[in-house]
Amino acid sequence: MANENQAKQPAAGVKLLRYGPKGQERPGLLDADGIVRDLSGILDDITPDTLSRESIARLAAMDPTSLHAVAGTPRFGVPVKGIGKIIAIGLNYREHAAEAKLEVPKEPVVFMKAVTALSGPDDDVIQPRDSVALDHEVELVIVIGKRAQYVTEEQAPDCIAGYATGHDVSERDFQIRRGGQWVKGKSADTFAPLGPYVLAGSALDATNLELWLSVNGEDRQRSNTNQMVFKPAFLVSYLSQFMTLEPGDVIYSGTPSGVGMGRKPPLYLTPGDVVTLGVEGLGVQRQKIVAWSQPA
Repeated sequence: MANENQAKQPAAGVKLLRYGPKGQERPGLLDADGIVRDLSGILDDITPDTLSRESIARLAAMDPTSLHAVAGTPRFGVPVKGIGKIIAIGLNYREHAAEAKLEVPKEPVVFMKAVTALSGPDDDVIQPRDSVALDHEVELVIVIGKRAQYVTEEQAPDCIAGYATGHDVSERDFQIRRGGQWVKGKSADTFAPLGPYVLAGSALDATNLELWLSVNGEDRQRSNTNQMVFKPAFLVSYLSQFMTLEPGDVIYSGTPSGVGMGRKPPLYLTPGDVVTLGVEGLGVQRQKIVAWSQPA
């Protein structure tokens, strides 16, 4: 885990996470050696309040070795409890717009994902009932730490608590053929894996990060956030003109080319596939695709 999640570039800050069985997650952080440290004696949980600049500064100033080291390799959950909105940006890389045979947008294409789509970074991705076109999208996720309403691009960085790795899982048949809004193809359970952690209070340059995704060990997506049409600060400012962004809201900022829909012929995910993805300095996710089954 230490090698996978270690940043390639120096980036001060704190890696906030939640670990443990689903529904029983505890707050923690990942130290510089890749060791999970328990924050239960300091915090009840990682919540939107934890993302304030003051809270992050206090946590970043702590000596991680003073915290209990968690044994083994615990499951990582969604790194923030109480996320209010998942906002997503479409066609934010020129090559992805080209593979989708669509023009590069003059303004950001905005859609929403249901918060019930959130899942841990290594949890199984469930192919929904009647799904025929399950697709992958690695993305940089912006995590809001301060209320943002009508902020300028210059003010926007002050509203960003940090960044995370995200997977905008998509069902193209639901998204495109079924008509209406994209949200139908973006919101099934497990369609928004997030984490393994939020890198908060960091000097990380989010406009120059490598991101990649592979399926069963085969490279499918590989790019850099410097290829984004609209950069993170602009996106936060832009979105704040249309809705109030609250601490804990997350923005999936778009995916580069290489999605299954763009292949000739299209190449979609099927049960048994293993998807591995990451963003430089923000950790790695690994998910197995499983078929939907009737809950017991």
